[in-house]
This record gives sequence, C-alpha cells and structure tokens, in this order.
Amino acid sequence: MDLSNIGDLFGGLGLFLLGMQLMTSGLKRAAGNTLRKALEAATKSRLRGLISGTAITALVQSSTAVTVATIGFVNTGLLNLGQSVAVIYGCNIGTTMTGWLVATIGFKLKISAFALPMIGAGMAMRLIGGEKSYAHMGTALTGFGLFFIGLSFLKGTFTGLENSIPFEAIGQTGWGLALFVFVGFMLTVLIQSSSAAMAITLSMAATGAIPLAAAGALVIGANMGTTSTAALSVIGATSNAKRIACAHVFFNLITGFVGLLLLITLAGTINNSGWAQSFDLVILLALFHTIFNTAGVLIMWPITTPMVKFLKTLFRKAEEDQAKARYLDKNILETPPLAIDAMTRELSRVSRMTASLAKASLSAEVGERKQIRDQMNIINKIIVQIGSFNQKLAQQNLSEESSQILPSAMRVARYFNEMSRLSCLIVDYSTRFDKVNDSSTQKDIYELKKITNKIIDAATIDDEISVSSSDSRAVLKKLEKKYQKIKQHTLDAMIEGRLSPDEGTDLLDSLSHIHRLGQQAEKSSRYWSSLSPIEHRSPVSGTEESSGDSDSHQKHKSSKRENSKKEDSKRDDPDTKESLAID
Repeated sequence: MDLSNIGDLFGGLGLFLLGMQLMTSGLKRAAGNTLRKALEAATKSRLRGLISGTAITALVQSSTAVTVATIGFVNTGLLNLGQSVAVIYGCNIGTTMTGWLVATIGFKLKISAFALPMIGAGMAMRLIGGEKSYAHMGTALTGFGLFFIGLSFLKGTFTGLENSIPFEAIGQTGWGLALFVFVGFMLTVLIQSSSAAMAITLSMAATGAIPLAAAGALVIGANMGTTSTAALSVIGATSNAKRIACAHVFFNLITGFVGLLLLITLAGTINNSGWAQSFDLVILLALFHTIFNTAGVLIMWPITTPMVKFLKTLFRKAEEDQAKARYLDKNILETPPLAIDAMTRELSRVSRMTASLAKASLSAEVGERKQIRDQMNIINKIIVQIGSFNQKLAQQNLSEESSQILPSAMRVARYFNEMSRLSCLIVDYSTRFDKVNDSSTQKDIYELKKITNKIIDAATIDDEISVSSSDSRAVLKKLEKKYQKIKQHTLDAMIEGRLSPDEGTDLLDSLSHIHRLGQQAEKSSRYWSSLSPIEHRSPVSGTEESSGDSDSHQKHKSSKRENSKKEDSKRDDPDTKESLAID
C-alpha cells in the first residue's frame, strides 16, 4: 500500500463517516417525534421494545441516537430497565442494516451513476426547504451519496492488498482469528463507528483481500468495539444510563465470545471448502452479521431478568447521593423533548426535597440548624446542576415552545432556592417564638405555621399528580389574612410594652420569613404548569375557555399571569423587599 492508497483510505473513510453523520442527522430531524412515539410503543412489553429498537435503528441508522433516547425514557420513568435492555438488543440487530446497504447497493451498482445525482438533489432540497421535513430528507439524501462515494474509495484502496499482507495464512489458526477480532475491536474504538469498521471489512472482502473466516472475526470485533462507545458516553451520566451501558457491554461481550468460539470451530471448514467461493462474500458477511446479532438476542433473552436484577444493584452509591442530579444526562441534550422531561422530573424531585426541608424548619429547634443547612446546600447544588443543564439545552436547536419552557424552569428552580434559604433563616429565629408570653400571639404563630404547612403541601410537585395552582392560591389567601393579623398583634404588643422593641423586631422578621416561604411555595406551583407542553397543560381554575379556541386560551392565560404579578407586588411585604428580585 503506497502513499496514494493511504490517502484514498483516509479520504474514503472521512467521506463515509461524513455521509453517515449527515444521513443520521437528516433522518432524525425528518422523523421529528416519530422516534419518541415509536419508543413509547416499547412500554407495552419487552418484545415490543426489541421490535422498536430494531426498527428505529434501521430507520435513523444510529444505534447511539436510539440508546440516548432510551436512557431518557428510563430516566423519566416511561420505560423500566428490563424494557430498555430489550430496546438495546433491538439496536444491535438494527445496526446490521448498514451492512445490507453496502452489500446490496454499494458494491452492486455503479456509484457515480446515482451517488452524485443524490448529492445534487439532496442539497437542492436542503437549500429550498428551510426547516421543513423534506429539507432534512435532503440532508439525509446528501449523506447517502457521500456514504457510497466514500465506500467506492475504500474498495479501491484494498485492491491487491492480499499480495502485501498474508491475511489468509493468519486466519487459519484460532489465535489468528482472535487477532482479527482484536483488530476489529480496536478499529471501532479508534473510529468510534462500528458501521465504518463494518464498511472497511466488507470492502476488504469484496476485493478478495481477506478470507471469509478472518472477515467474520473482524465483524465480531467491530461489534464488540461498540462497548467502548457505550462506556465513554456514560462517564458522569446517571445511574440508569450506566446500567443500560452495562447491558450493552454484557450483550456484545457474551455474544462476541460465543461467536468467536463458533468461528474457531468452523474456520477450517469455511476456509477450505469450495462453497464459500460459490457465493458473494459481501452478502455472506452481511448475513453473518445479522445472524450473529440475532443469535445474541436468543442467547441473552432467557437471562435478561436475572441480569436486570443484577444491574439494579450497581451504581447505588451515585444514585443515593442526594446532591447529584438523578435524571439529568448529557447524552439526551440532543433530543430536547426528552431533555425537558428529564429537567422537569429533576425539578419535581427538588420540589419534594424543598417541601420536606421547609416543613422541618417550621418545627425545628436551634440544635437542628446544621442538618437544615446541610440539606439547603444539597438543594442548591442540584439547582446549580439544573441551571447548567438548562444552559446547555438552550444551545440546541429548539422549537419556539421548548425555548419558552427554559426560563420558566429556571424561575421555578429559583423559587425552590429561595424556599431553602428561608428555611434556614426560620430555624435561626426559632428561639424568638419560645420567648413570646402572650397566649393570643402564640396561638396566631401556631396557626400561621399550620397554614404555611398546608400551602407547602398544596404546592409540592408530584410526578404522578398534576399540581393545581388554584389550591395553593386559595390557601395563600388564608395565609395573607393570618400574617396581617399577627403582624398587627405584634405591633400592638410592642406599643403596649408586652414586647421590647428588639423582641418585637426579631419576631416580625421571623414571621415575615414564614410568610415569604408560603409565597414562594405558591409561586412555584403557579409557574409549574408552563413547564409542560401546551397540549398537556391543565386549564387554570376559574377561567372561561373553549377547548377549540387555543389562541383565546393563550391570551387569557397571559393576561391572568400579568394580573397575578400585579397582585404579588401589592401583596408583598415591604419588610422583605430585598428578596422580591426573583420575580
């Protein structure tokens, strides 16, 4: 192989990978929500998960995209771990479609007769289509053209290579086949594309540069090499993502080992019999790739349940770390709907943690200050992670509706942050309540805390139950009345001398923090509905709207929100003006 051939090899590989990237990107965007809807069908059973994984991977030509979407579905609770493992099995079968494209089209037709027209037609669709579906199909069509042109360069590179390297002699022994498996593995690790490794293998087989048994070993190695991609993609990811990656690794390693044993056993027969020369080696390899992965599913299917049980015992430490975001995964950022689902689920978790902290602070003693502050720090760390995830998500290609959700998510997160801060302050003031001797004031304090507890309960977000802002708003009105009443009683007690100026000021501050805590809880529930897609949002109680009049509904909701803001500004206590900036 001279320098010219080496240049053709790198150039052809580059064109192939660029074509795969454009093809995958175009098909994913043209499919829109099809991928999401198809995966939703996987929630019915493991068998449907297998079928969905196979079909979607064959459609978008990217097992990575399907794996990422699967992780997102597991994190949001739409798929359980067992169903997601079945989808991963399907992904491995779906990736064999690339081999069939190469075998049936890439090496059977004259590349220049259709590849260049495909590129021209695809770019024309891309230029005139804007963001329409057929524009993305144009990108995919351009990718197909580059895919096949790169393939033709690869095929030309390996012509005559068998005269330079004795592949046939190496592939006669078991150790030689193991060496080819290792080469296939490393090829996939270096290129980070099993499809490209498969294309190189098929190109070598098509030119006769490598015998069938050795080519089969390369296919096994390329399949096992995808485990490196899975392992690298989940560094710092969620526990569920790591478990799914482990399932992917187990599948490929176990089936690869079994496939290698079979290949070593049959290598002599395959290399020495004349039947292999009677068939198209490229077709045989594509068939072997499909049979190999299908056999892997048959081997793994009976042991899936015990494997899932074992996987659930892994990575528990990370999952139990409260300060670590449980649902945010960098791998799903490129699929905004799943990323938004993950972010809202994380916010829901923070809501429950914040509610628990706030209620504990209302009954806590000064001695519990450290535990309360530690919990506040945990909540704040998660909110920082949500903010970082939100920023990265904003850099993706988002729809207008998704773009509007991101600021609302940060607003809700900010309310939780403020609630945790106020909870710490309330504990610091807890001794002030013990010093109140006036029975009427003590009763008012008790009732104020009781109402605040109710508003926190009403505003707490649950993954299974939609939050009604009208419930928390109704309790907030009671809180406002009680707060104004107790504030007046405290001022009267200061004037009458029953409380010293210092005691009265401290008590007013502490009561103001409780009042403020209830306000922040109510606001978090009020803005929570805007984090859901429009079609999933429940109407605000008391609005008059027609189910068919979407525009009227949006105008009404916008007007109501503005009115709510005005009410908030009238209602907020002057003593706490410094914290009103969050609105």
